[in-house]
Amino acid sequence: MFFVKNHIKFFILFIFIFLLNCQLQEPVKNHGILFLENRSNQLKVNSNNKNDVLKLIGNPHTKSVSNEDSWIYIERVLTKGAYHKLGQNIVKTNNILILTFDKYGILIKKDFLDKNNINKLKFSEKITENNLSKKSFVQSLLQSVKSKMYQNRK
Repeated sequence: MFFVKNHIKFFILFIFIFLLNCQLQEPVKNHGILFLENRSNQLKVNSNNKNDVLKLIGNPHTKSVSNEDSWIYIERVLTKGAYHKLGQNIVKTNNILILTFDKYGILIKKDFLDKNNINKLKFSEKITENNLSKKSFVQSLLQSVKSKMYQNRK
């Protein structure tokens, strides 16, 4: 009887310690620069230069194709959805910071886009055709013959 009571006390103590170590934090996946909004608030237009931005935020994720003096930083945080979403990923924050510099490297424009602003952007509906990857009639014919030939090998 004494032996059984000690085991029950030990079991309750074990469960109590186990539950204390469990954390109820949501699983989060980060991509990009964390706390981008706070870091962008520290930047001042016509005051900071490229070196200040590199110290504060780091290297940009991308630079504009048409303008090397336009830097783009991205922050994206995903979390798991509730049970009715079946654990799908949900975008918690999705921020983009676009910095534009003049020819001397001084910050002249700062655009911060959050999840709500990004949803309001309009994108072009045009479709670009790739003429380089189009195959001639002979190439497509030979490709189909080749695929049929290798299909019977299996």
